[in-house]
Amino acid sequence: MSVSIFDSFLTTSEMIAVFDDQAVVQAMLRFEQALAEAEAAEGVIPETAARAIASVCRAPLYDIPALIVAGRRAGALAIPLVKELQRTVALYSEEAATHVHWGSTSQDVLDTAMVLVTRNALDLIDAELATLTQRLLELARSHLDTPVLARTLMQPAQVTSLGFKFCSWAAPLLRSRAQLQTLSSHALQLQLGGAVGTLAVLDDKGPAVAARMAAALELATPEAAWHTQRDQWIRLGTEMAVLAGSLGKIATDLSLMAQGEIAELAEPSGNGRGGSSAMPHKRNPVSSMIALAAAARAPQQAAALLAAMGQQHERGLGNWQAELAEWPALFLGVHGALRALNEAFAGLQIDQERMLRNIDALQGLVFAESASIALATVIGRPRAHALLEQLTRKTVAEGGQLVDLLVAAVESDESLHKSLDSAHLRALFDPVIATRPARRLAEQQLERMQAAQGKPPA
Repeated sequence: MSVSIFDSFLTTSEMIAVFDDQAVVQAMLRFEQALAEAEAAEGVIPETAARAIASVCRAPLYDIPALIVAGRRAGALAIPLVKELQRTVALYSEEAATHVHWGSTSQDVLDTAMVLVTRNALDLIDAELATLTQRLLELARSHLDTPVLARTLMQPAQVTSLGFKFCSWAAPLLRSRAQLQTLSSHALQLQLGGAVGTLAVLDDKGPAVAARMAAALELATPEAAWHTQRDQWIRLGTEMAVLAGSLGKIATDLSLMAQGEIAELAEPSGNGRGGSSAMPHKRNPVSSMIALAAAARAPQQAAALLAAMGQQHERGLGNWQAELAEWPALFLGVHGALRALNEAFAGLQIDQERMLRNIDALQGLVFAESASIALATVIGRPRAHALLEQLTRKTVAEGGQLVDLLVAAVESDESLHKSLDSAHLRALFDPVIATRPARRLAEQQLERMQAAQGKPPA
């Protein structure tokens, strides 16, 4: 697979290597070797033929760029590869060459190869996902009592716990990790059907050959060929897109909280990270940028996979080929996003003082709901809401703190003063006390999430 300079910028060298042209061709040759060995074990082809075929199933023996060019003319990369495999085997045994690719078809080779490299891709994804999730859980536990502004519709709303916010970032990642493991158990399966999915050439030996191949390749054995039944495979791909979206949500929040005017969180800096070519003062959130790029592309990539599902009859024309081309891009983007966010959270800078200053700068207005509820127990909700509306308008107009105006209003009203303690009212405006509801929920979540996560990665 050829990756553009811009795709390379947004992913990792490890994931590029998984879908590299040579890696995919080697996976195709692994299929051919497994097929020959399984057929020999079942008496379909001679043992000597299987050994001859296996001996030359090594990608470096073949001119891969030439195979790609030939594949464009043939309609599938597997066709010229099988021809070259036959030619190479024939150099040692012409008789053995007649047994290459026996009873199989080009889609069997390519689909199984994509399953094999995708399994490697999922291992990389899972390792990064486990690391990021664990880091978020650790941060959540460390910041259960750290007050931070919760924002709704891009505006300050109330005070919450930073630990609770970290939990909300981690939870979808845990769900995606579990989903990927479940979906993989179904989607990572052998493809073997022959020309129209019936294994006609193998006759009654077909199921036994398939079972042997699946065992050799450590893949699930399908009930039947899935040449144009793409549901399990596409579910796996769309879950990757969902994960990209969850990473994009984290990156969105992180980049907003890292804005200079907010400055509550910051990605690590140094060694040229996040610098600007024109503005030396800038500290760009480059990890968030990479994750946001993946999230921006994933919906179109997932849509292409879904659009390709309407494959014609027993073999698709154009749509299967589109799926093959689109598939790696999701994994490249997600792995790049995960690696980038792991780098960000490994050195995340948290400015708790700035969080408190941002809360204080709002003059206590974000505590208005709690104050209204306290008043409502004495004078009813409508009157309490009206009084708080009046006091908030006055706070904005005159400056100062809402709590001071509220305490003054309560002390000047004899019926309120008898029922409401000023110290209690002031406590409603304490940012740390305000985190308690979020802390309780976060503590409950953390126990469940850590159990789901399992042991921290080494």
